[in-house]
Amino acid sequence: ICVFCMNNLCFLGEITFKQILHFKEDFMKSEKHIKITGYSNLSWKDAIVKSIEEASKTLNHLTSITVLEQRANLQGGKISEYLVDLDIVFQVDNAPSLIPTNDEQDSL
Repeated sequence: ICVFCMNNLCFLGEITFKQILHFKEDFMKSEKHIKITGYSNLSWKDAIVKSIEEASKTLNHLTSITVLEQRANLQGGKISEYLVDLDIVFQVDNAPSLIPTNDEQDSL
């Protein structure tokens, strides 16, 4: 029985989970950097935390950040908004998927 789809006929049952993880690790060697700007009315730290939370909603495999710059907008001589420029790094998943989609499972 396949440990992934619980199907007796699935070819994945012949491959162990450990082999799949090792296979994927061999392909996940590339990373991408993007620059984003985060905003907060509270602090630079809050701007960083919110930016990471927001980026993690659409980017997978986040690995690190670098704070490139911190700045602030002023209003009436006081800080009104904290801004941070971040370099966010994430791994690019180049591995082919070994787990069949629902349509592929139905055709087995």
